[in-house]
Amino acid sequence: MDKKALIRKALDAQKMAYVPYSNFHVGAALLTEDDEIFTGCNIEISSYSPTICAERTAIFKAISEGHQKVKAIAIVGDANFTYPCGVCRQVIREFGKDALVIIANSEDDYKEYKLDELLPYSFGPENLQELENRSEKNV
Repeated sequence: MDKKALIRKALDAQKMAYVPYSNFHVGAALLTEDDEIFTGCNIEISSYSPTICAERTAIFKAISEGHQKVKAIAIVGDANFTYPCGVCRQVIREFGKDALVIIANSEDDYKEYKLDELLPYSFGPENLQELENRSEKNV
């Protein structure tokens, strides 16, 4: 995996952010399990609640194209080391339990985390399956 290329894609996506209210630009580039790259930017809406983060934009684009496994995601923002919000961490978790999360300021200035470091003791699809299995045993 070329981490710098993934960061470059996130930096390019950041330029596309639609942020007339916060003026806080975020870009993300997602690498799927089959090495496809999808990008996303944050998109603000005047009523705020329909606003979507760059990370979710990239993930939802990948999902809509049939790619459901996240291998890595690079995230860049206007602040020094912009981390994903809690909702984005949970969405990353849904599709990439073992994903590498790259938080970058530039191609040469970045930090890497396994998702478990950013979202310890997370809840995911296997937890629901575990509950279903227990229910079946009690029938």
